[in-house]
Amino acid sequence: MDPAVLREDMVDGLEHGMDVAESVSLAMRTVPRHEFVEDAPYQNRSGDFEGSTILSPANVARLLSALSAEPDEDVLVVGAGVGYTPALLAEIVGETHVHAVDIDRKLVYAARANLQSVGSPAVLVDRRDGAEGLPEYAPFDRILVEAAAIEPPRRLLSQLEPDGRLVLPMGGPKQTLVSVDAAGEVVDEHGPVAFDPLLVEGEQRSGVTRNRTVREDAEFSESGYFAPTGWEQEWIDWDKRLSGRQRRYDR
Repeated sequence: MDPAVLREDMVDGLEHGMDVAESVSLAMRTVPRHEFVEDAPYQNRSGDFEGSTILSPANVARLLSALSAEPDEDVLVVGAGVGYTPALLAEIVGETHVHAVDIDRKLVYAARANLQSVGSPAVLVDRRDGAEGLPEYAPFDRILVEAAAIEPPRRLLSQLEPDGRLVLPMGGPKQTLVSVDAAGEVVDEHGPVAFDPLLVEGEQRSGVTRNRTVREDAEFSESGYFAPTGWEQEWIDWDKRLSGRQRRYDR
């Protein structure tokens, strides 16, 4: 069947089941998703690329509708993936206003190639730790994080315009899609979601080592303690844990 017809059917189905912003709907009717996703691109389901999750059309629509980006606003996408979300934003705000980062080099290469194939080569895609953002091109009017975090990363907040908005799935096992202002305060909630956590260097498929404390130290250096059950949950007092272990060894 003609991909354009499948694309129309996909968006019609999304609009029937959820609220989709008009600009997002138009972009999704325009951008050929089959250039980004090979397996059933116009079915409302998530996919996989090199071990990384490709968001379903419904999740993309929810994120972009919550983001409420306007033409000519500068937008940063954290989690470029295969490039579909940046391509939609290029239709909404203009391709020179879209910047995207991803921690996985293979995804960066894929996103660049896919964006080139759909005529959006001016979208900037760089390999970065997402929580570091893209300070060289800041400030941004909108920042979209396509992965979950317990709190909005401070470096991303510092890269927002004073009246800007950051949209992210916030939480650990239980997440809520939220909009926050430049001070990190939640200004709107958009319902429950379930996203993969924001990765740190070494956790991506192409990485070699895992070292989550690099992010922990940067994010929580002022509070001076670490998580009790991992970065996705709460924070551990390692001095207390280690001192207790030492006492057991001294017996």
